[in-house]
Amino acid sequence: MDTRSEPILKVEIDGTVATLTMNRPGKRNAMCDELLDAFDAFFSRPPEGVRAVIVTGTEGHFCSGLDLSEHVARDAEGTMRHSRNWHRVMETVQYGGLPVISAMFGAVIGGGLELAANTHVRIAEPSTIFQLPEGRRGIFVGGGATVGVGRIIGADRMREMMLTGRKYSAEEGLSLGLTHYSVGAGEALPLARKLALQIAGNAPLSNYMMIHAIGRISDMSRTEGLFTESLCAAVSQTSADAEEGLRAFLEKRAPQFR
Repeated sequence: MDTRSEPILKVEIDGTVATLTMNRPGKRNAMCDELLDAFDAFFSRPPEGVRAVIVTGTEGHFCSGLDLSEHVARDAEGTMRHSRNWHRVMETVQYGGLPVISAMFGAVIGGGLELAANTHVRIAEPSTIFQLPEGRRGIFVGGGATVGVGRIIGADRMREMMLTGRKYSAEEGLSLGLTHYSVGAGEALPLARKLALQIAGNAPLSNYMMIHAIGRISDMSRTEGLFTESLCAAVSQTSADAEEGLRAFLEKRAPQFR
């Protein structure tokens, strides 16, 4: 099928859930500037009514990382600016306020792993390969892996991963925290949709706080983190949605959040 007339990032909206499909099959969905800009456009101005997002790939791969044909055309300043733009866009994905689920298969490599690490729920099929091969190519990660991936698996393991270029399977990724669910072939997207609907049914304020507060609290000292937790508890537990959640529990019915 000729995909040149199709968008580089397909956006499908079904009720409260948006599915974003990276669409560069000839490149194993490698990340180029156009694709990065498409992510930026969506998460900077998400469609009204969307409460959860699924990110996935096409033709057997999630994302094979940065398109190196673009990388070699940049000088040092251009590379630094490009890296900082990646950081900005990835922060928009992680802290845009919408829960984001990755449905992964095939290549989750380099920048693809950096993207996945900034999503909030990750699901991997057996074909999934996690890898940071930059060291084997004479370069260094630039899309936030030292922070995003490093905080998931730890600096020591990430260093070894980059030095050797080793690949982790879906099952190994599950034990390391690179994925939260390891599922059978063809099962990632169905589970992602099920979880997205469940998460979209949560109170929007509590979802927003979980997305924004938990990661930031982990960067704080113990005392600052506990105080911030108390603030989040105070705001959420005195909201209209909290009142509805309590009434629904007492009345033995599903809550109807705003």
